[in-house]
Amino acid sequence: MADPVAPWGNAQFDGFAKVAEIGPLGMITLRAKRDVAGLEQAFAALGLTLPDPRRIVIAGDKAAGWMSPDEYLLVMPYAAVNDALASLAASLAGQHHLAANVSDARAVFRIEGDKADQVIRKIAPVDVDTMAEGELRRSRAAQVAAAFWKDGQGYTLVCFRSVAGYMMGLLSHSAQPGSELV
Repeated sequence: MADPVAPWGNAQFDGFAKVAEIGPLGMITLRAKRDVAGLEQAFAALGLTLPDPRRIVIAGDKAAGWMSPDEYLLVMPYAAVNDALASLAASLAGQHHLAANVSDARAVFRIEGDKADQVIRKIAPVDVDTMAEGELRRSRAAQVAAAFWKDGQGYTLVCFRSVAGYMMGLLSHSAQPGSELV
């Protein structure tokens, strides 16, 4: 197996906010209704807790995000995905669920700095002022589907790998010095 690489080679842009492609990261899409027997234990076996609606729970180098009433995004080191899939299969054996490795189908970006919110404001139809720490929004960024959450001094944004170049350009353009929102 080839070594994984980020779509744009961990591209970075320093404007009024710092934009950086991060990864490669391991990601699993888990489809299961919240009341599936053993779901909380399956998350616990991975060192995570089941996130509440529109939240992401971060535990060290892993995270679990609520994407919809029956979908979760699990983020972890790339090398940990196969073991996590095996753990989910064992924990949820006999229960209605689907766990799929989507690591190579996604791109991840980090937007940081005192004005990182302005980059998100320019590209997403979201009231950034009401976003709490650890809140996850599944929306769009300009013309593409994206999910993002607020943590620390910035935001982490996930999109499809096929639009990574567009997203890097969009984020970089939105963080251009002199384009700050008044």
